[in-house]
Amino acid sequence: MKQIDEAATGKDVKKPAVKATKAKKKKSEKARPPSRPKPVGASFPMVAIIDEQVRTSIPAELIERVKQAKSKKDIISSTYPYERVMKSSDYEQEVKLLHIELVKMQAWVKETGERVALIFEGRDAAGKGGSIKTFTENLNPRGARVVALVKPSDTERGQWYFQRYVQRLPSSGEIVFFDRSWYNRAGVEHVMGFCSPHDYLEFMRQAPEFERMLVRSGIRLFKFWFSVSRAEQLRRFLGRAQDPLKQWKLSPMDVESLGRWDEYTKAKEAMLFYTDTADAPWTIVRSDDKKRARLHAMKFLLSSIPYEGKDGALVNTLDPLVVGSAEAIYEHGERVHKPGPLA
Repeated sequence: MKQIDEAATGKDVKKPAVKATKAKKKKSEKARPPSRPKPVGASFPMVAIIDEQVRTSIPAELIERVKQAKSKKDIISSTYPYERVMKSSDYEQEVKLLHIELVKMQAWVKETGERVALIFEGRDAAGKGGSIKTFTENLNPRGARVVALVKPSDTERGQWYFQRYVQRLPSSGEIVFFDRSWYNRAGVEHVMGFCSPHDYLEFMRQAPEFERMLVRSGIRLFKFWFSVSRAEQLRRFLGRAQDPLKQWKLSPMDVESLGRWDEYTKAKEAMLFYTDTADAPWTIVRSDDKKRARLHAMKFLLSSIPYEGKDGALVNTLDPLVVGSAEAIYEHGERVHKPGPLA
């Protein structure tokens, strides 16, 4: 009778189960995160620009070497002294100890009223920004500033070239990190034609005198050049082009530098020849392995400053294959830095 009554009223015994299944399906659909749209060309414009630059200006052998790299942990440069990057666990352990030393150093700088200026230079994607971030991670921002200037304004273009940098030099008890510096004129401005030949030659004449004045006035000046191989630079460019969190680091002018490797090499050699002085020497840091580069740049700074409570066993362990003078370290294809007299 019950089955007859249900049929007569049009009821279906299985319907509640179907409704329960649909409810579960709707619930699971709500819990599932929405699918992310696939990147399109408009979102990643640098991909096409880099592809074109690579196709027209990068040697095929170099492209093949980057493509055949099995892991990001493998060093693809044939001239780098190590085959693989430093282990992350070893790096984290050492960088933590060096951060403690940097805090000690900053306390000494503040207490003694010292002034410390650090210049970070190098080719695009050499690891300058990441190194500065590692240096400053645990420093008090009230006494440690990062200076990363944009292109000069109309007013600044009418000033003495060094003037806008002078305004940002460290005061008593302060450390300043220059993410690129007045050496823009010796590199990108010269290679890309943004300054006149006269302005370039005047910079080369004035820079050593300018830095000599800074050092003699009591500023502790450190000049780091982060040296990256051409293969590793290409790999980093390709990685940045497709990373939404890093693509901002690239500009069309940066990409053009891929095809001007030899021109930038000549500019670097001339810069080192004329501005690597006894008062303000250059320190070269090989940065195909970013971890080793950061650690040794930090160690070099710490070993050079006489702050109290220094852990000498830690900071004095410099690897001469990774960090050293401009005469001791240079990349394959670079000449000993002897460009000749200024015109």
